[in-house]
Amino acid sequence: MTLSITVQPSGCTFNALADETILAAGIRNGIALPYGCKDGACGSCKCKKLSGTVTHGPHQSKALSAEEEDNGFVLTCCATAQTDVVLESRQVALAGAFPIKKMPTRVTALKKMSHDVMMLWLQTPANDTFQFHAGQYVEFILRDNSRRAYSMANAPHMQMLGIELHLRHMPGGKFTDHVFHTMKEKEILRVEGPFGSFYLREESTKPIVLLASGTGFAPIKAIIEHMQFKGVSRPATLYWGGRRPEDLYMDDWVKSKCSEMPNLRYVPVVSDARPEDAWTGRTGFVHQAVMQDLPDLSGHQVYACGAPIVVDSARADYTAQCGLPEEEFYADSFTTEADKAKA
Repeated sequence: MTLSITVQPSGCTFNALADETILAAGIRNGIALPYGCKDGACGSCKCKKLSGTVTHGPHQSKALSAEEEDNGFVLTCCATAQTDVVLESRQVALAGAFPIKKMPTRVTALKKMSHDVMMLWLQTPANDTFQFHAGQYVEFILRDNSRRAYSMANAPHMQMLGIELHLRHMPGGKFTDHVFHTMKEKEILRVEGPFGSFYLREESTKPIVLLASGTGFAPIKAIIEHMQFKGVSRPATLYWGGRRPEDLYMDDWVKSKCSEMPNLRYVPVVSDARPEDAWTGRTGFVHQAVMQDLPDLSGHQVYACGAPIVVDSARADYTAQCGLPEEEFYADSFTTEADKAKA
């Protein structure tokens, strides 16, 4: 049995199988609904149900509260349609030009960027075209068929060099322990992608706030490269936060881009600097630094990526206190396996 899913205001319609989530059906049909973690943990796929009935699988209350569910909101990543459904989602778009593929990749380089960040380069098959938006992510398919998601840190036009990823070490982590301790060049890994709705909306002319915490810088870096390549001249300010200066592991790269891109500004923010760091820059929480500099965000777009606490706090504070329209906040929350398990 198939059910009809309609998305307003675009009027886009696709079919969902009885046992698949609305998001999975959208992806299968080449429809780019907004989403992030796909596991009911981040809330990026939340949208309004205008009609119909769904059932929800396990999810976190911070992604969808009981009150929001009572008011007709759904998480498409864990909602299964029971009848024909009409949703409201302003970010829906056709994604047929960027098919999701499973493919083998070869590790071509490993570079330790800090004590807990590794830059990994992957070579995709030479006879296969892999298309993606700057800011999207891929999933590694491990031997036990579990998955780990990481954002691509380079823009599509840089793909001749491979796919660049920034991985933070999670001690005891099934995948990152291997990356940091035993992975070698030429190793073959299976990946699937591209996934995610985190990419620059180029039709807008609004000034941009790029907000990153830790390795949330990876997809932001890809967007910056894409902006430079496309000649995007909109004013953009990167706020990159870390606990200590070493967490801003490509600080010099950002500064060099600022010298090349006159419309790009950079504000590094450190929350837990020690005396030996001799840090003289901004301190505190990175999302609050944006509010201090830009108390009125009503005319901006915000692209936020990194730790869930940073993304969630930014979304709540910018829309409630700074006038940012909800539809102009684009995010990729880096949920860990522990975050997902809380669902």
